[in-house]
Formats: sequence, C-alpha cells, structure tokens
Amino acid sequence: ELIDSYYFNQVEYVRFNSTVGKYVGYTEYGVKNAEAWNKGDYLARELGELERFCKHNADLHYRVAL
Repeated sequence: ELIDSYYFNQVEYVRFNSTVGKYVGYTEYGVKNAEAWNKGDYLARELGELERFCKHNADLHYRVAL
C-alpha cells in the first residue's frame, strides 16, 4: 500500500492512497487540490510510482520485515 500525504501547518490536507486509487482531500483546500490532481497528470504519475517502485519491491521489504 502506497500512501503519499501532504501537510501544511501540521494538518494533513490531501492524501493519495493506493487502496483507494486516487487523491482524497481532508480540508477545503485539500478537496480542491484532490479534484484537480485526480483529473491531471498527478494521478498517472502516482500510479506509475506504485507500479515502478512499490509492487516491484514489496516482496523484498516483506521478507526483511519478517
């Protein structure tokens, strides 16, 4: 699971969660950003990072954790 959170003044305002598959806003500003990022290239880049890094290394990190 990939979680990419964005904070301002110690308040989380938007988060990408790979389980949900999109950005989710937690403040008024975050909701506006999430809507824009879900329509643009940001979502495609985040899903690309999920494929490129996370799924490729998940087995390795899981074995090390055990």
